[in-house]
Amino acid sequence: MFEKAIRVLEFDKIVMRVMNLAASELGKEMAASLLPERDFSKILNLLKETSDGVSFISRKGSPPLGGVHDIRDSLKRVKVGAVLSPGELLKVADTLRASRNLKSYALDGAAMEDGNAVSELINCLVPHRRIEEKIRLSILSEEEISDNASPALASIRRQVLNLQNSIRDRLNDIIKSTKYQKYMQESIVTIRDGRYVVPVKQEHRSEIPGLVHDSSSSGATIFIEPMAVVEANNEIKQLKIKEQLEIERILRELTADVESILNELMSNIAILAKLDFIFAKARFSLDLNCICPGINDCGFTVIKKGRHPLLDPKTVVPIDFWIGDEFKTLVVTGPNTGGKTVTLKTVGLFTLMTQAGLHIPASEGTQISLYDRIFADIGDEQSIEQSLSTFSSHMKNIVEILENAGHRSLVLFDELGAGTDPTEGAALAMAILENLHEAGAITVATTHYSELKVYALSTKGVENACCEFDVDTLKPTYKLLIGVPGKSNAFAISRRLGLKESVLDKAKEFLTQEDIRFEDLLMNIEKNRSEAEKEKIKAESYRLEIEKIKRALEEEKSKIESNRAKILKEAREEARRILQETKAESESMLARIRQLEKEQEASERNKAAEEVRAALRNKINGIEETLSETLVPRQGLTQPPNNLKPGDDVLIVNLNQKGVVLNPPDKDGETLVQAGIMKINVHISNLRKIQEQRNEIQKTGLGRISVSKSSHISAEIDLRGSTLDDAMESVDKYLDDASIAGLREIMIIHGKGTGVLRNGIHQLLRSNPHVKSFRLGKYGEGEWGVTIAELK
Repeated sequence: MFEKAIRVLEFDKIVMRVMNLAASELGKEMAASLLPERDFSKILNLLKETSDGVSFISRKGSPPLGGVHDIRDSLKRVKVGAVLSPGELLKVADTLRASRNLKSYALDGAAMEDGNAVSELINCLVPHRRIEEKIRLSILSEEEISDNASPALASIRRQVLNLQNSIRDRLNDIIKSTKYQKYMQESIVTIRDGRYVVPVKQEHRSEIPGLVHDSSSSGATIFIEPMAVVEANNEIKQLKIKEQLEIERILRELTADVESILNELMSNIAILAKLDFIFAKARFSLDLNCICPGINDCGFTVIKKGRHPLLDPKTVVPIDFWIGDEFKTLVVTGPNTGGKTVTLKTVGLFTLMTQAGLHIPASEGTQISLYDRIFADIGDEQSIEQSLSTFSSHMKNIVEILENAGHRSLVLFDELGAGTDPTEGAALAMAILENLHEAGAITVATTHYSELKVYALSTKGVENACCEFDVDTLKPTYKLLIGVPGKSNAFAISRRLGLKESVLDKAKEFLTQEDIRFEDLLMNIEKNRSEAEKEKIKAESYRLEIEKIKRALEEEKSKIESNRAKILKEAREEARRILQETKAESESMLARIRQLEKEQEASERNKAAEEVRAALRNKINGIEETLSETLVPRQGLTQPPNNLKPGDDVLIVNLNQKGVVLNPPDKDGETLVQAGIMKINVHISNLRKIQEQRNEIQKTGLGRISVSKSSHISAEIDLRGSTLDDAMESVDKYLDDASIAGLREIMIIHGKGTGVLRNGIHQLLRSNPHVKSFRLGKYGEGEWGVTIAELK
């Protein structure tokens, strides 16, 4: 029930592509017979086979299917007692090797899940390595048997070789001897009829006793077998006969080995053909980025982002399509070359492919309904021989469709009712759709008739759809819009192409008010749909952005939790270490006290005990200081500065580092300060305003210079754009000033560039007495475009 649909929907081209992906003639033969099925469970199994093949290739790579031959005729000959030729035996060995390679392929790498159809088929293969290797060892090519095939064959060939060498030596002696050399036409030894001979001049034939085997075309040369080698040549002839008999015996023996595994070979051939076919379907699926669709038998089809498999994947526009739930008949309108026919063919071809067990190029969530019959009236099938016009040929198809279509039928019409009077054609089209709708068929029809749009709007179970057209560019977008009747764009296109307004106005006068209102309604629907689509796209972009931010926050939270756990772990380990040290120290002190009680007098014991107590207090104080130590301790001035505000220059007392206030102090007295390249939280008790410090610092000598320098020396210097000489001079002076100003860490910005400036600066830093160490910037500091130097 699919024959005509297969031809019209070009399913045969899909079959050809699958055939080309098969590795063997056996697989190609199975692919050539690929047809849609109707049994639900069988289709389910076929789809599972394809999915299992895809899974196998995805996990293990391409299967080793080289060497699979169609040896069925050879096996039939074995069955009736024939002896196989060397070429046939080599093909048998190749097929056995292919079976063995597939077994290894299935065992290597990732394990497959239970129930995998491909894995089960491979497990059924029966390799016979002994027979495979015996054939390979015995036969070198289709024309040559190996010396290793049997000891007897090797012995015969050695004897032949020895005799041949002996004959050549004797004949060489003859042709090179002074007695016979003048009789020779050429000083060579050659072979005629399998016997060694020498070329003798015609006039001296009687001078060389022997047998004549041949002569040259001119008759000037006679090929004579001298009597001295006749016996040896006869022996070679006898050995050649023995050799042939031994080869026939070897071939019979190898054929008998093949006969002993005849049933396993027949089974292997069937399995290898099936595997090649499954892997061809799997490669087709992977090449087109296909998915395995869900299937049902209730007429419900949903195609998500479906791409016609015969169109260029780079340019094909995906379609979204659904039918069979709220409506069973879909009327598609739109301009010519707008994508209506492609939509029809995509729906029909996807259904045929699914029922043949093939994956389809669409997105996950696609559902395909299975049908007993698929009818397609697409294209112009007028026949000159049968005197059929376009309308007549379409109507002939439609008559056949109406007679056979029913429940579980899919019917596809392209330009239903076209080729005749528009009024009658539209009426016929509506009647045909009504008849199919009542019969329970799923129907998709394309048309240009406005009457069918109204019919779809006013009939339950019938829906409109259109192929979108961009009036601004005068080009179709090939997008299918279900639920929106197609608007006639004739006036808009004509206006864009320059038709006079007066002509357009006159044309509008010929339209009825109902036609005008209907077109205005379609225009409003299209406008609202377009705006809703834009809002949907905008909302989707916002949703994706929110999800991105959410993921980033979750990652950050996870990182913080991870760091927190790490810090707590390190703190516990440190506390454990301190506890163990303290315990050991305490035990040592107690042991010393006990020793003192035994050995020393009271006054000396008291003195020693006091020393132990003092050492213990110092140890406890040290532990407390370690535990209470922070990055920026809250110790410093008794009177913190008042009215700190962002932008104030301050000195971080315990770091002796100048900084700038970024945030006002919080309720706990903590404020954020920029100190060089670092931003740190500092308690206000550790801060002093620069102007206050300037009044209290020593006003003479180095102190005055330091205050002066620290008031304007920055914690960074930018050298980008400078030559190497200028940069070296600037850095040298800057290091002096920074050292006097009391800066502990500075940043030198030299840029990434070619690295000449960076290398020169690093050379200077290595030899400068103010520099303690230096490094390239980290992520967030400028990376290798900056150098961070620590001053002494």
